[in-house]
Parts: sequence; structure tokens; C-alpha cells
Amino acid sequence: MRIDKFLKVSRLLKRRTVAGEAAKGGRVKINGKTVKPAHEVKVGDIVELGFASGTITFRVLAIKETIKKEETSSLYEIISE
Repeated sequence: MRIDKFLKVSRLLKRRTVAGEAAKGGRVKINGKTVKPAHEVKVGDIVELGFASGTITFRVLAIKETIKKEETSSLYEIISE
């Protein structure tokens, strides 16, 4: 799954366009490398997502095309905020 879609499905970011802009702006890293919106994310990847107020780092636990709002935390494990 593309990183921009994963960030939207996991509800870490509200819209896919916002996720795409974050990746284009260099605020998304996977396993330490800055990536573009089309980069494929896999189970076990470590993702860093930069916000204006700080950075969140998480490990991808599962990849699903659709998921209920209550179950989104099962897609990732937060390592640091």
C-alpha cells in the first residue's frame, strides 16, 4: 500500500492529499529515508511523520484497505512521540 493511503486509512492524517503533501515536503521517512507519496509501505516498517509540533514514530503492524475507526490503532504501534 502507498504511504499516503496508509496514513489516511490509519487516520494519522485526515486526507490523502494532506498525506501526499507531507511526503512531498519531506516530512515522511520510512526506515530512515525520506520518501515520496507513492512509496510502498510494508509490515514492520518504521515510519517517522513530522508535524509542526513535533515528530511521531511508529511501526506498521498491519495493512488493510478499509478499517473501522475504532480499530485503526491495530494498524500501527507508536514508538515515540
